Amino acid sequence: MKLLNYVLAFDYSKYFIMIGRSLLILLFFKVLKMIVTFITTKWVRRSKTRFMFHQTINVLLNIICVIFLFLLWLPYLKNILTVISFISAGITIAIRDIILNLFAGLYIKTKKPFKLEDRISIDGVTGDVVLINNFSFKILEVGDRINGEQSSGLIINVPNSFVFSHTLKNYNTAFKYIWDEITIKLDINADLEKNKKEIMKIINSNEIVSEIPRKMEKEIRDATVDYRIYYNHLEPIIYTKVNDNHIELNLRFLTHPKKTRIIEDYLWTNILKKYKAKKINLFVD
Repeated sequence: MKLLNYVLAFDYSKYFIMIGRSLLILLFFKVLKMIVTFITTKWVRRSKTRFMFHQTINVLLNIICVIFLFLLWLPYLKNILTVISFISAGITIAIRDIILNLFAGLYIKTKKPFKLEDRISIDGVTGDVVLINNFSFKILEVGDRINGEQSSGLIINVPNSFVFSHTLKNYNTAFKYIWDEITIKLDINADLEKNKKEIMKIINSNEIVSEIPRKMEKEIRDATVDYRIYYNHLEPIIYTKVNDNHIELNLRFLTHPKKTRIIEDYLWTNILKKYKAKKINLFVD
């Protein structure tokens, strides 16, 4: 009853005026952001520089806007806080997810489980991080590894709180290369050593793959400061297995996750050329 009497006796007219002024301030900063965006789009050519500049300006303008709103409402905060004190518990429950997303956003920005342009997988979605906000982050989705993880063109919004409740895979933590494998089937009577030699020539002739082991060694040395990681072999390697009426060669090599499909296309194109030249004896059902 006390709360009802307080609410009924409350003078709302001046607060409607203050809300109107607040909306004008928000509109002013919205227009200001649009003007800045228009100017930088015209004058800043590099897309990454333009993107980072927009993000910085947005943060600064948001801070200034909050300061203006705070100064505008400062004389009325005492009365407002009195009303809020009656319903704070209900508000806290209602905005629980917002608060959790906000704290998760702070965690992402300070602990950096991932950063802009990293390829990650979370809650069954794999893609490249294209935007990180206070409450969510956006992923440019890619397909599965079988299809070379090519972009689908879909941008997926993920709440920041997912980093606390879901398993997160980061393709770029510690180092930016991953292992990939392709299976090559040979005729059971094929000359194993000769075929392996031809396949190794192909994989080592790829400039991207041939340079990675050297780069990977340095990244592993840097990563061992924070992680217990080690590899005994970084060069491409072939594992052999007999399966029914054919031989299976599993070619394992390091690659950049965003270049996997290009490299696999290169390998298969050259393997087929060697097959037609009768230098590799592929198994044909």
